[in-house]
Amino acid sequence: MKRIVFMGTPDFSVPILHALSETDYEIVLVVTQPDRPVGRKKVITPPPVKVAAEQLNIPVFQPEKLRENYQVILDYKPDIIVTAAYGQLLPNDLLETPEFGCINVHASLLPELRGGAPIHYAIIQGKEETGVTIMYMAEKLDAGDIISQRRISIEHDDHAGSLHDKLSELGKDLLLDTLPELFKNNIEATPQDETKATFASNINRADEKINWENSHIDVYNQIRGLHPWPVAFTKYNNKTMKIWWAQLDEKTYDCQPGEIVDVVDEEAIIVGCGNQKAIRITELQPAGKKRMTTKEFLLGYSDQIKMGTKMGETI
Repeated sequence: MKRIVFMGTPDFSVPILHALSETDYEIVLVVTQPDRPVGRKKVITPPPVKVAAEQLNIPVFQPEKLRENYQVILDYKPDIIVTAAYGQLLPNDLLETPEFGCINVHASLLPELRGGAPIHYAIIQGKEETGVTIMYMAEKLDAGDIISQRRISIEHDDHAGSLHDKLSELGKDLLLDTLPELFKNNIEATPQDETKATFASNINRADEKINWENSHIDVYNQIRGLHPWPVAFTKYNNKTMKIWWAQLDEKTYDCQPGEIVDVVDEEAIIVGCGNQKAIRITELQPAGKKRMTTKEFLLGYSDQIKMGTKMGETI
């Protein structure tokens, strides 16, 4: 029976861990990030993979800095280390010790979109497809040789949340199909083409701010690429307004970028973009308020929306 150390942290990793637990392989240890403060009240919260591992009665190890504290993993003598969105680079000792190496389930078609936010950026960049890559791990971020890949189409109404769930399931299935061949030494891994490498660094606050100078398609892709987390935002009346969801409006408008050009049936606020097209905002969240539909917002705040005023500007 092959001994596996599994390393992962967020929700993406949980279906993969559960799938491995239902095989004949033995998961001897789960490694995940330390518990962290979450939310406004900073409640110390375990990562989803820790919760899942404890439910499965698998030992859990949570080093703050893996490079300084990994002997515990070696002590479990794994035949292979499987990672999926763990969040730290592995030191060379770990990479070289297991007989079958260290492999990673990554949510992009490498060498495209290396880094921590490949799902968000696949949508933000308007890609029509993405996928999952299983690769051997290297000391350089997401740069190891490719073992297997599987593709999936990105639908027009996909968002980061829906695509996340699809890719997690895809990664689970691809891993279960790949491991038997790997253990039989039937794998011929392929080096990545460094000239085609692109990067998807973790989302920061600047990435969340809508630039209304962009085309309506780019703005729409940004909104859905940041839904349901961390959520795109703009400024209106000097206050932050989160934009949870929107639709494309293909009419041509004589407007400035960010200008409110219409309110449709009290259900959508139409905002012009840099290409004279627009988006229809259908879900939003004013500063200090809860998430709501545009219809709900207009019932209570219609006096705040004035035609010809602009989103994105600080007065």
